Amino acid sequence: MKRFISIFAYVIVLTVLTSCAETKNDTLSSATQACHKGAVRLIANFDASRMDECEIISKNSYLITIKPENTPINPSPWYAFRVEADKPTDIIITIKISGKRENRYLPKYSHDLKNWQLLPHQYRNKTLVLDVKATSQPVYIAGQEIIDNQFYIDWAKRLQTTDRISQTLLGDSVQGRPIYKIESRSDSREWLVILGRLHPPEITGALALFPFVETLLANNVLADNFRRKYNILVIPNLNPDGVAAGNWRHNANGVDLNRDWITFKQPETQQVHRYLQQLVADGDKIKFAVDFHSTQHDVFYTMPINYGVENRYIVRNWLGALDKLMPDFNVVQKPGNKPNNGVSKQYFADNYKVHAITYEMGDETNRESIKIIAKNAATVLMQTMLAANGHNKEVIFNE
Repeated sequence: MKRFISIFAYVIVLTVLTSCAETKNDTLSSATQACHKGAVRLIANFDASRMDECEIISKNSYLITIKPENTPINPSPWYAFRVEADKPTDIIITIKISGKRENRYLPKYSHDLKNWQLLPHQYRNKTLVLDVKATSQPVYIAGQEIIDNQFYIDWAKRLQTTDRISQTLLGDSVQGRPIYKIESRSDSREWLVILGRLHPPEITGALALFPFVETLLANNVLADNFRRKYNILVIPNLNPDGVAAGNWRHNANGVDLNRDWITFKQPETQQVHRYLQQLVADGDKIKFAVDFHSTQHDVFYTMPINYGVENRYIVRNWLGALDKLMPDFNVVQKPGNKPNNGVSKQYFADNYKVHAITYEMGDETNRESIKIIAKNAATVLMQTMLAANGHNKEVIFNE
């Protein structure tokens, strides 16, 4: 029986400082204005922040209400705000989720938007209660690490170590924000596709995507051989409007992008579909796809082996090899077929007859473990896709 990897091992360190430079509005919301002035200030006017209402309950006691962008919606309440004070002050912050919804994310704090730690907290009557020391040095409090839109741009620039790796514009979001694609191209006509951040609060999916992609683009024999055989398309931040707004799940039109891969009513999914269709029209072939997300636990959502896709055992062989490589990590596979659900893995299976997975990391999975799992998963995927056996038979991994 495998031991589940411990979920707590903060401090969290992000390799690129998140900017939070873009402000959402020139004027602060009237629903939170009472908390923006005085000796202690709670502020949410930066990119990826969320604090729908804020009121002063009593001296040094504040109530924040978090509301969804629209309903119905998956219960993933996102909050992110900054606390500062003229002089050191002990304050109490209560976070309430509107309606009958409950909190999903454990609170974390950072002074520099780079190093994050769990914030001590209590649950009282379905509310989150925080004891905070407010000082002149701002402290950021959020449900997860803040990874804003600028983070992705800066990260992609660091990846461009050769002229074969590029970051270019795929298109624009509903609100006109750029959606970038990262590509590694060779003389190959076959593609591995990687998607991320369809759901804004799912930060552990992003924390897995970064080292996964970095491993694929590394300067070593395995990665070099892989990139000679396969082109790589990465769209790491498909919902920049939702990220900027601190949305719980949806894009600016209030739509779950991972339910839009069948109707393509949103510009974000339209542009990906259009680009992939053009690749295929030009004679290229989509071979595999990975879509990074988060949920309450680590799990890989896959297509059934009998669904009619090529290399029917490739996912089972890949994840089986990963399971054998990492005895302390329990690789959970959940095959499923939902033709009318509009999720990305179904889209790739139905349109390109290939396997695709939804790669989910737990909300509070140990951050160093997320990195290790992702690096190993990428390494084993390259080995699996380079194997000559065609993956029409299952590889049996002995315990």
